[in-house]
This record gives sequence, structure tokens and C-alpha cells, in this order.
Amino acid sequence: MIMDKYTRRFDISGRVCIVTGGGGLIGLKHAEAITEGGGIPVLLDIIQAGMDRNIKTLKEEYGDDIKYETIVTDITDRDALSKVRDELLEKYGHIDVLINNAANNPKVEGGSKNLGAMRFTNFPVDIWNQDLAVGLTGAMLCAQVFGEVMEKQKKGVVLNISSDYGLIAPDQRIYRKEGLPEEQQTVKPVSYSVVKHGIIGLTKYLAIYWAEKGIRVNTLCPASLSNGQDEEFVNKISNLIPLGRMSDPDEYVCTILYMISDAATYMTGSTVVCDGGRTSW
Repeated sequence: MIMDKYTRRFDISGRVCIVTGGGGLIGLKHAEAITEGGGIPVLLDIIQAGMDRNIKTLKEEYGDDIKYETIVTDITDRDALSKVRDELLEKYGHIDVLINNAANNPKVEGGSKNLGAMRFTNFPVDIWNQDLAVGLTGAMLCAQVFGEVMEKQKKGVVLNISSDYGLIAPDQRIYRKEGLPEEQQTVKPVSYSVVKHGIIGLTKYLAIYWAEKGIRVNTLCPASLSNGQDEEFVNKISNLIPLGRMSDPDEYVCTILYMISDAATYMTGSTVVCDGGRTSW
């Protein structure tokens, strides 16, 4: 009896899979998905430390003999990306998957500079420009540089990472603290919503543009990742989610592997939402 008629489609052995923002929490989950499928995760980030932590975790989970690459680069610099492309092609001869994951994510637990008491009316333009440069311009440049390789190969996959905030606006109530005056209340910034909505638009554009060139482009919207947030925040956001809880980052790994593998060969231009039902209220 054939037992792997369908499950073998999840096998991405030997495929070179680029992950931007490879030093972050979700960057690790992308790398795990790629490794589980037999692929080669190529982590890109602006600093080495986060990538080193993620590779350490990968080796603890899958062994020291896993294949991987970590490359420090600036995804807003096309010349730097071209150098990465050339290095990978010289070593492997192909680039198969691009996961546009990098973003300036204003996290409650992280003390991010773009999450604070900033009203929309005085939101700094320099932060707006930085957030769009990483989250949108960086994604577009990566698609240009690595997508050109996929065009020549006549095969490739681009997975753009958005968020539930690419579909809905932030509920600012979950960031509020009782007793603080209005001007001191934390606000999820406008730039994050714009970037995550824009990523979905980029996906649809590229999916149509590359439809006849063998390149599939889709969006994944992870949401409400549990990562050490304080109890008050966890309770507030859990009340907005039909499943009644935040997500475990491990819950995205199988979806990621599905979307970048041959198990999803008829999926392009799609947005897959993993939000515990939040956007279905």
C-alpha cells in the first residue's frame, strides 16, 4: 500500500529557502518548517545574534548536521541583496523559496520604539518611513532580486507574512492601562497596519504577475503569538478571540511547510489566516 502518495508533497529536500527577519521568533518557526521538510533555511537579518540563537535551537532539535545559512544583510539595500543572491547561486545554483518575514514589529513584550504613547496626529514620520522601508520596501526588493532567479528557473514560491492586522484595525483598548491619562496611553502604530495590509496587496499583485512563470505567491496571517506578555494583556486579547486564547508559535509550522511545498501547488494569490477566529466575529 502506498502510504506517502500525498504526504511526500511536503518534502522540500535540498530547496534553498530564504527567510528575512531570520533572527526573530517567527523566523525560527519558518526555519523549523523548512528543516522539517528537508530544505535549507537561509536566514537573513540585520544582526547576527538572533540568527545564532535560532540556529542553536535548530541544532538542539534536529542535530548538528543540519544544513543552513545565516547572512547579515540589509533588505532595504538592493545591492546588498544582489550580493546575497550571487553568493547563494554560486554555492547552490538555485533559490527556491522566499519568505518575506521581516518587519519592525511593535511588540508589547519587547519595549519597541514604535510602540508607545504616540498619538496618530504626532506619529513621527521617521518611524513611519523606517517601518515601511523594512516591512514593504524590503519585501518588494527581495521579491525583485530573488524572484528574478525564480523567473529564470520557471519555478519558485514566495510567502509573504502579514497579520490579522493586515485584515482588521488594531483594537487599541487592549493596549490601554487603567489610570493613565490619554496622552500616556500606548497605541499600536499606524505604520504596522499599513505595512501588513500592504503585504497582502503585494501578494495579489505578484501572484498575477508571475502566474504564468511558475512562481506562486501567497500570504500567511499569523496572529496573537504568546511570547511572555503580561497577564492583563493576555486576558484582554484572549477575550477578542473565539478560541479564547493566544496562539502558540508552534501552531504555524505545519501551515508554513504546506504553503511553501508542493502540497499547495494550486494555491496562489491567497491569504491564509491563523487567528483563532478573531477576524470572523
